[in-house]
Amino acid sequence: MSHRLLIAGGGIGGLATALAAARAGWQVQVLEQAGVFSEVGAGVQLGPNATRVLRSLDCLDAVAARACAPLRLVARDALRAQTLGTLPLGDAFAARYGAPYLTVHRADLQAVLLQGLQGSRAGLEVDLQTARRITAVQDQGEGVQAQCEGGAAFGADALIGADGLWSAVRPALVADGPARPSHHVAYRALVPLDRLPARWQVPEVTAWLGPHLHAVTYPVRGGTLLNVACFVEQPVEGPQQGWDLPGTSERLRAALGAVCDPLQAVVEAAPRWGLWVLHDRTPVAGAHEMARGRIALLGDASHPMRPYLAQGAAMALEDALELGQCLGGVRDRVMDTETALQRYALKRWQRVARVQRRSWRNGQIFHATGPVRLARDLAMGQLGARLMDLPWLYAH
Repeated sequence: MSHRLLIAGGGIGGLATALAAARAGWQVQVLEQAGVFSEVGAGVQLGPNATRVLRSLDCLDAVAARACAPLRLVARDALRAQTLGTLPLGDAFAARYGAPYLTVHRADLQAVLLQGLQGSRAGLEVDLQTARRITAVQDQGEGVQAQCEGGAAFGADALIGADGLWSAVRPALVADGPARPSHHVAYRALVPLDRLPARWQVPEVTAWLGPHLHAVTYPVRGGTLLNVACFVEQPVEGPQQGWDLPGTSERLRAALGAVCDPLQAVVEAAPRWGLWVLHDRTPVAGAHEMARGRIALLGDASHPMRPYLAQGAAMALEDALELGQCLGGVRDRVMDTETALQRYALKRWQRVARVQRRSWRNGQIFHATGPVRLARDLAMGQLGARLMDLPWLYAH
């Protein structure tokens, strides 16, 4: 008996789901609204919980070949450049959690997943379609249907909404309207490392913490580029939807103020800045917000989160692997499709809600002022790695 899965969205979460479901014996069709499969040019951190998923999908070696393996995670004062705390990474960290900590360009990660779907893997049945913008979805009881612009319709036994923050599938499950814009914005850039002083050649992830702001820097593309993301509290005029709105260095410099010289140097070296207005949803309240009937959500379509725990991509990858395992139960006739999707939601909703809450809380800590900032710095100085290491997250 064939089992057909329709996936809305061809980003990291959608492609990982396609790979996991195809390996579980399902016929998969991916509908991507863009004309090509592409990712916004920015970096992503992959903790051991994410790289462990990539290993399960036989993609880790290919990703590691394009990524960087930072030696440590460092928190620094954005105004004085003082080190607040350090978490060693590298081989010891990988041995403790059974998988490495990597930093990678999002496009490189997506390219590896595409190769896994398009390669010569025996038995994978995957149809990748572009320029398919979904306008409506319907659970018909015995199956699902997605209607696209231009009149094309696609049917399957189940539908997965992996179509991101502005999901066209989400309203079929959760009637909470569009995501809400916040007053936090991110300026993002990729800086050639050969433009920067030698101190920037050290492979590390650095979080620069300041009042009402923070920045994160780390290498990607084998150490040739430095990914820079500056998060500030700033009102934004004009368009607010999208992951790469045009940003200006003048507005960023005004928001950063008198940050330390090393951070100023990297801001000045950036060839261009993209702007991203952070949007919020309340944390997932129950399994019913992740799956109902023959439709399920994953990644940002289900649980968008502020990037202050560096877990957005990781949660989508975890979702994909769990969903593939549950769909394998349908192939083995252990459960029906609706039960498999419900089981996926039951196993995921509490964890993703916890990560959503913790990500929001980290933003408050990173941007702290006054006595809270002093207490944070004191705690970091005394406890350092114990505060920065997160076994509940990385050992999952």
